[in-house]
Amino acid sequence: MSVLLRQTQGPILTLTLNRPETINALTSEMLSELAQALAKEATQPEVRVVILRGAGRGFSSGQDLREFEGKTLSYKGHLRHYQAVVENLVSLEKPIIAAIHGAAAGAGLSLALACDLRIASEDAVLTTGFSRIGLIPDAGMNYHLPRLVGYARAFELAVLSRRIEAQEALSLGLVNRVVPSAAFEEELGRLASELAQGPTKTYGLIKRALRYSAQATLEEMLEYEALLQEVAGRTEDHREGVQAFYEKRPPRYRGR
Repeated sequence: MSVLLRQTQGPILTLTLNRPETINALTSEMLSELAQALAKEATQPEVRVVILRGAGRGFSSGQDLREFEGKTLSYKGHLRHYQAVVENLVSLEKPIIAAIHGAAAGAGLSLALACDLRIASEDAVLTTGFSRIGLIPDAGMNYHLPRLVGYARAFELAVLSRRIEAQEALSLGLVNRVVPSAAFEEELGRLASELAQGPTKTYGLIKRALRYSAQATLEEMLEYEALLQEVAGRTEDHREGVQAFYEKRPPRYRGR
């Protein structure tokens, strides 16, 4: 049985962490397969949106500590597996939705935070988790968490490692929306379909611009916006969007 399931429905690629007996605890094998899927399947031109989710009872309980039993562990070496996944999540110039139900803990939460959008079922429970075993957050959490909630909140969440219910996660800005469990699949499909019908190249440029803004001055950002707008202005989707505006009809974007 594969530890990562890949399913493509039209322009939507769903990647499912598939170790439900452990609430999808992450292993080197799973991370390697996820990095490969993001670098290969997700970059295919027909794919216009990616969903990352977990099988069974939850999203992911974090790193599977049993993988290290009886081994001399180099955390620095092991984290290269996470580095490849997080860098691919961030650099993929297509929208990525983390579909969170049940637990998203430790490095599992880190992966969700590296996605572009997080939609949570009302039964979702988030926790940073690392401090409870004497470790610091990793897999990019120290980068993404303070940018989402600010330094003070990020410090509190990292140090106390408390449980965060779905509605609190929404109020903190950790997730974009919370959906009743019964409507979760429908809302996830609706959001993915909406994004898949949008101007995919533009979405990729928006990701690039927002990522650059984290360390840019205003002057640098203005120059970079002008550069990216030049690229966006040459896309087929921009021409279609303008034509649809003049013709007073919905645009028919093709992701080009």
